[in-house]
Order: sequence, then C-alpha cells, then structure tokens
Amino acid sequence: MSDPPYTPVVRAGDWVVVSGQIGLGPDGMADDLAGQLRQALANLVDRLADGGATVDDVVKTTVFLTTMDDYAEMNRVYLETFTGTPPARSAVAVAELPLGALVEVEAWAFRGAD
Repeated sequence: MSDPPYTPVVRAGDWVVVSGQIGLGPDGMADDLAGQLRQALANLVDRLADGGATVDDVVKTTVFLTTMDDYAEMNRVYLETFTGTPPARSAVAVAELPLGALVEVEAWAFRGAD
C-alpha cells in the first residue's frame, strides 16, 4: 500500500491534529464496532505520541459511524480511553468509511509551547 495522500499527525503551533483513525491493526480489522473502535483509539494514541501529545491533551474529537445504531456501544468503548473528563466531541453518521470500517476517530490536542 502506498502512503496516504494526507499527513496522519500535524503539529500546528500549540495544537496536535490527528487525522481520522480507523481500526486497522497489524492483524487486519475486527468485525465488530467494539474491536474496531479499540484499535482506532489505540492508533489515535500512537499518532498523538508521534506529535508529542497524550490522550489527556485531547480537547476535541469527531467520531464517524456508519450507523447511529452503534452510538451507545461507541460511547461505552470510547470511555475506556477517555477516562477523565472527556473532550468535546461530535459524532456523525456517514454512508461509508475507508476499507469498510465501521468507525473512524479524529482528534485535536492542545499542547502549548514546549
């Protein structure tokens, strides 16, 4: 697979912006929302680290779901990663996601000057 036509993580001044992450891991993608979301969030945490941030720095996320029927399950799994005060969040339903994913998560983290 070639490199994607976007940058997965960008440092922009005091901000670390992480492109949408799907649940693709070393062994492929789980068949269920919970498995995909756990991997997507693990991927997000890794990209945050690449940008010098942690999950505690995240102030805004957007979650894309292929069906709002998964909203309650998404909330349950999402809070496994965002254990403190959760960031502001939007959740939207979309017709389709890359590679047939059920969920995708993007994030903005505020780091301030190092």
